[in-house]
Amino acid sequence: MRIWDISPEKLCRNHLLGEHRELHAIWSILIHNKKGYANHPETLRWKGKQKALYLRHEQLVGEILLRQYHHHSPLDVTFATGEEQQNIFINSYEEQIQLLQKKKCGCRV
Repeated sequence: MRIWDISPEKLCRNHLLGEHRELHAIWSILIHNKKGYANHPETLRWKGKQKALYLRHEQLVGEILLRQYHHHSPLDVTFATGEEQQNIFINSYEEQIQLLQKKKCGCRV
């Protein structure tokens, strides 16, 4: 599971759409108190920051629509509570850039 801290416009198609799927999984775990992956480091860093997660989703959706892909999975804004900025990082921004560069996947980093 990974939610990148890199601008969605820099992500290749696979990372953009993959992050969108994983964001929905984390959202579901947090909102519905599900147990699967509840203790995963990526899930834990978003606990109490559903508003930040919601805002990241909106950034991803903006890029998805710009690329003329379809989007049919809005998040319920009423659950967008807590902090609106993410300040906990599993990997620093620079490390995330390096991870994507090593993948040679088409991300513009």
